[in-house]
Amino acid sequence: MATLTYVYSDSQAVLGPLASRAEPHGYDLCETHAHSLSVPRGWEVLRLASGDPVGPDEDDLLALADAVREVGLSYDAPTPVEAPVSRPNIVELRRRGHLTVLADPDA
Repeated sequence: MATLTYVYSDSQAVLGPLASRAEPHGYDLCETHAHSLSVPRGWEVLRLASGDPVGPDEDDLLALADAVREVGLSYDAPTPVEAPVSRPNIVELRRRGHLTVLADPDA
């Protein structure tokens, strides 16, 4: 229901809407624990308004689709690869950066 984070420099515990991604120092709490939260003496609880979780908007989804499409279309042309002497029939199918997909017809 809520995500708890600490601001040690201000002696605050911040309780806000459920985070949309994992944070190393964020703790997701159920409704019962979010309402019964207590902090050490001298600390303050800052409760942020919790609304509906914010998801990606249309622009985010289009940007993601464009990025995936660009990667899918940017494969380098296959180049011959020297096969090991023990397996001479290995063929390079495609290369992307430092990764290469090889096929061994004998396998």
